[in-house]
Amino acid sequence: MKRFEGKIALITGGTKGIGRAIALRLAGEGCDVAVNYLKNRDNAGKMVEEIEGHGVRALAVRGNVGNEEHIARMFNKVESELGGLDYLVSNAAVGALKEAMEITARDWEMSMNIIARALLLSSQNAVRLMRERGGGSIVALTSMGSVRYIPDYAAVGAAKAALESTVRYLAIELNRWNINVNAVAGGITDTESLSYFPSRDQLVEHALRLTPSGRLTKPDEIASAVAFLLSDDAKWIVGQTLVVDGGLSLVG
Repeated sequence: MKRFEGKIALITGGTKGIGRAIALRLAGEGCDVAVNYLKNRDNAGKMVEEIEGHGVRALAVRGNVGNEEHIARMFNKVESELGGLDYLVSNAAVGALKEAMEITARDWEMSMNIIARALLLSSQNAVRLMRERGGGSIVALTSMGSVRYIPDYAAVGAAKAALESTVRYLAIELNRWNINVNAVAGGITDTESLSYFPSRDQLVEHALRLTPSGRLTKPDEIASAVAFLLSDDAKWIVGQTLVVDGGLSLVG
């Protein structure tokens, strides 16, 4: 039997980059997968086809995870279309990429809402569905910018730190319902999102020079870690942040 056969997952920001890799990994292991997206309907449609190619059910759900009403509507659609929820992967992340002195109140609020607040509200909606199925797992995507300096990352890094704190609180409070909560902190990952960093070239050079293997993190490597934390094999790992960066944070 495939590890996630008969299970249902929702991945926010699930149509590209790391979210896409996670969606395909879970689908390949027998999981029905709903992917959340915001703008590109055509890309979401192609993603559904790719997921269904693994012989499982797929659903694309449009919504802004920074909007409370959109989040509630997203979970209602997953329930009505797929029948429930076992796994939530909080992956969607948009934030202001600026130095601290350039961040506006609006930048700060956007970053916190889409990263940390979205995890809280999504988890509150997910719990109802997971409890009906006897439990589940939640994994949030974070980064090493939560604990160390990355250029132009002040707002996002602070939001990621808040997300990791939220993971710890949720992990304790949801454990009573057999719902496990953890986070994955990826290294500098070779995705389209990296191109939005003003300091992209500096970050890439730093990672290539200091990572022991001399390369960037691959989305599939993040997906492997997420799949492990969602699985029953990780039930005794509670409220932790798993670093997946090829050793970069140990030397850099």
